[in-house]
Amino acid sequence: MDNLITEKLVKRLQPPGRGNRIIYDEQIRGFGARITKAGRVAFVLNYRVHGRERRITLGRWPEMSAVMARQEALQLREGIRQERDPLAERERGRGIPAVSDLAEKYLRTHAELFKRPLSLREDRRLLTALILPRLARFQVSGVTRADVEKLHRELAGTPVQANRTIALVSKMFSLAIQWGWVRDNPARGVAKYQEQPRERWLQTQELARLQNVLEKERDQNQANAVRLIELTGARKGEVLSARWDQFDLERGVWTMPAHSTKQKRIHHVPLSPPALGLLRGMREWASGDFLFPGEKDGHLGDVKKFWKKVTHAAGLEGVHVHDLRHTFASHLVSGGIPLAVVGGLLGHLQARTTERYSHLADGALREATDRFGRIYDKAKKGPGRKPKA
Repeated sequence: MDNLITEKLVKRLQPPGRGNRIIYDEQIRGFGARITKAGRVAFVLNYRVHGRERRITLGRWPEMSAVMARQEALQLREGIRQERDPLAERERGRGIPAVSDLAEKYLRTHAELFKRPLSLREDRRLLTALILPRLARFQVSGVTRADVEKLHRELAGTPVQANRTIALVSKMFSLAIQWGWVRDNPARGVAKYQEQPRERWLQTQELARLQNVLEKERDQNQANAVRLIELTGARKGEVLSARWDQFDLERGVWTMPAHSTKQKRIHHVPLSPPALGLLRGMREWASGDFLFPGEKDGHLGDVKKFWKKVTHAAGLEGVHVHDLRHTFASHLVSGGIPLAVVGGLLGHLQARTTERYSHLADGALREATDRFGRIYDKAKKGPGRKPKA
């Protein structure tokens, strides 16, 4: 005869020596009676939904009878087969916030107030495309370290994006702790993937091909945005959101306000003669506050489609817009400009950020080793010995 959870069986349950003990029903999968060391009995249901193991307490005995508990378990099992999560539904009924609520509050009270427009746009993209499709149905208090690690593993093919996604989840849960929604951050301590910085930068002939293509483009608004990124090494977002009142064309300085820079500090960018020539030409035709006005209001939002078009025409597939910043820095460093100076131009606050270009600053090292090579050759010939003809 099957071992069924009945009133008779529940009355015979004996408390364990320590902890809890669960006796499972042999007809209803996951349904059981749990008895504690103190002798308290409750009915539970274990189930799996959306790839997660869950357990819900149906009620305490004797307030809930075994017959009532069996009926409740059967009804919940029917909903579980339709991908419903009874524990999540119960928590929602109690007003416990879901991850979708956390995302909404994060954007409204933090990202929209304190982050740059492009950073805000990236947060929205990560939430919409990657985080919410996997976690939105969970309650904030129900997200575990295993859930976050699973999300991270699923994005292993794009390690940089995977790390940025987990960083965003971690920030959201840090705020949730401040708001009293949870006690722990399930994203804290999740091991990040190793990131290999891109080494791509354009050589002189490649820059020439890009310039030839830009000259032929009808959309010179976007072409000029690309040119200004090239000539200043500024970030795409800093260029696209630039306003004319930030530029002193007489002194040849671009003063980036703190809210537009990644470091949240004012950054003064000296402008080269070609950059000043470009800006003065643009100024003659300017009619608004932004250097690169959008089609409607505000400034140009992105140059992604334009960039893809011009790089294809120039035979530069696989080159990113951000590689123009690397190109600016790499040519300067390889030309002998000290790393500290290049870091200042790029707006780096820490020297180690600029050290990625240190392998290009080998002019002095090469001269030193060549000098010893000449000493070695001279010594090898010996005193008074003439080199072979």
